[in-house]
Order: sequence, then C-alpha cells, then structure tokens
Amino acid sequence: MHRTSHWLGMDVHDAGPYKEGDEWRRLAPGMVLTVEPGLYFNEDDPTVPSRFRGIGIRIEDDVLVVQGGNRILSERVPKNIAAIEELMEASRRS
Repeated sequence: MHRTSHWLGMDVHDAGPYKEGDEWRRLAPGMVLTVEPGLYFNEDDPTVPSRFRGIGIRIEDDVLVVQGGNRILSERVPKNIAAIEELMEASRRS
C-alpha cells in the first residue's frame, strides 16, 4: 500500500527528490526519514482471517542520519500493545 520510508522535512511530508538524475540518492548526515513497515488487509480477502480483514497496522520511526550511523528520534514512542494501551488510558484521564 505504501513504501517502507519517505523523507521528512521542515514544512512538508515528503521533502526532496529520491533520485538525482537516474541515480538513487545516498543517505547523508542531516537527512531525516521515516521507517514505517506496515500490514494492510483488504476487507473482502477470503485468504485473511475475518478478524483481521479491513485493518491496517503500521509502526513508524523517524530517523536522523548522522555521521557513521543514525539516531532514532522516536525511540521513546511506545510500540508494544501494553505500552500503547497505557498511553491511551493516560490520555483519556487527562
């Protein structure tokens, strides 16, 4: 349904080209991008168990490219069920 990543910019969702001419751009320090694998199940797909039909699940991280590696900007965002439920409950109370 979507790719596994895209650029993040100051003012726009997808900032900048992915290619320069016919060549894919290489990552460089200062670039920020998402990493967002996802699973999406069509609501009328008989090969999918009925309880999963019509839903999508995506876990997104935002990553800053730094010299020699990366820094995950969203590392403290909860990603497991218990932590997400806890965050949702806390937001309902506030």
